[in-house]
Amino acid sequence: MSSIEVIGGEQLKGELKIQGSKNAALPIIAATVLNKGATILKNCPKILDVLHMIKILEELGCKTKWEGNTLFVDSSVITSPSVSEESVRKMRSSILYLGALLGRCHEVTIAYPGGCSIGKRPIDYHLNAMAKMNVTEEFLKEGEIIHCSTNEIIGNDIFLEFPSVGATQNVILAAALSKGITRIFNAAREPEVTELCNYLQEAGAKISGKGTAYLQVEGVKELHDVTFTLMPDRIVAGTYLTAIAATYGDAILTDFPAWALDSVIRVLKKTGCRIENFENNVRVYCKKRLQPIELIKTQPYPGFPTDMQSQMMTVLCLADGESTIMEEIFESRYQNVKELRKMGAKIRLEASDNKAILTGVKKLHGAVVTSHDLRGGAALAVAGLAAEGKTIVQGATSIERGYEDICRDLSALGANIRYCSENAS
Repeated sequence: MSSIEVIGGEQLKGELKIQGSKNAALPIIAATVLNKGATILKNCPKILDVLHMIKILEELGCKTKWEGNTLFVDSSVITSPSVSEESVRKMRSSILYLGALLGRCHEVTIAYPGGCSIGKRPIDYHLNAMAKMNVTEEFLKEGEIIHCSTNEIIGNDIFLEFPSVGATQNVILAAALSKGITRIFNAAREPEVTELCNYLQEAGAKISGKGTAYLQVEGVKELHDVTFTLMPDRIVAGTYLTAIAATYGDAILTDFPAWALDSVIRVLKKTGCRIENFENNVRVYCKKRLQPIELIKTQPYPGFPTDMQSQMMTVLCLADGESTIMEEIFESRYQNVKELRKMGAKIRLEASDNKAILTGVKKLHGAVVTSHDLRGGAALAVAGLAAEGKTIVQGATSIERGYEDICRDLSALGANIRYCSENAS
C-alpha cells in the first residue's frame, strides 16, 4: 500500500486538464453488457475502480483492451451471469451489474457489495425496485449472496424513498431491454445518471426526463454498437479547485465541467476565491485569507455533494472565522476530523446532528495522517499542500480508486508531492 509525501508551502499555478469521470464510467461499463456487440468508451479514466469493473466484465466473458484512455469492450458473449464474491467485495459500484445482467441474461448471482467505509449504504432500494419488475430474489450464504432471476423484465412504476444514485441507475439498466414502460419517481438527478442515459440513448435505448426527478424508460428489444465520450470528472475538478484555493494559487483547469459544479463554485466564491469561466475552462485564484461559510449541508444533486465535503472541510480549516458543515448523506464522512486535528485544525463535532464546527487557523502543520476513504484521502493531500512542513498521507491506495495520478496532476501545478513507501516518515 502506498503513501503520499507532501511538502507544503507552494502556491499552485499553471494549467491542468481534468480526467474523465469515475462516477460516469462505472455504470456505463456495467451497461456495456446490455449490447451484444462492441462499445468504445473515450476519455475513460485509468483508476482502480474502473480496473475492478473491467475485471468483472472479463469474468463474465467479455473482452476488453485499452488504447490510451480509450476503452474497447466486446460483450458479444456472456459466459456466466455470476459476479465473483472477491470482485464484489472490492467496490460498491459492482452492484450495478445487478440491473445490467438481469437486463441481458434475466439472471444474476452477486455478493453484497463492499467499498468505502463512509457509512451504511444498504441496497434495499435496488432490490425492492427489481421485485416490482417481475424479478424473483433469493438470498444465499446467510444473506451474503443474492440470486435474482426472471423470465422477463416487465416495466412498472418505481417510487424511490430516497433519490439513490445507484438504485436509479440499476432500474435504468434493468428497464432498457424490458417489456413495457418503467417510470422512476424521485429519481437521482446527478450528472452521472444523465450520462448513463446519454450513453444508453446513443446505443438505442428510449429514455425521457433526463436530469429530472422523473425518468421514463421504454424497453427496446436490443441495443447496438456505440462510441461514447465520457464527461470530465466533476469531483476531481472540485478537488483541484480546493487545492488551488487552500494554497492561494492561480491556475487554469481545462475540460472543466462547470455546469455540474455550481454548488461547489458558489461556496468557494463565498470564501473569497475568484473563479472565472471561459469556454470549457476555468481560472481560479485567491489573493487573501479565505472567509468562513456559515453553513454547508450535503444534499443530493443539485445540492452540495457529499463527495466534496472532506475537501471543503480542509479549505474551511484555514478560513478567518467559524464555519459549520452538516453531513446529511453518509454518517461516517467525518473520519478526516481526527487526521486534520493532527495538523492543527480546530474542529468540534456534534454527533447528535452530524455537525462539524470549524474554527479557522492561520496555518496547518505537517503530520503523518491516514486516508480512510477516497475523498477523505484526497482532502488530506490538499491539507498537506497548505501545511507548513512535510505531511505523509498513509493508505493512499484509496485515493487511486478515483484519481488517475493525483501526484502527477498536482505536481503539474507546482506542488511538491510524490508517492513513497508506506514506511516513509
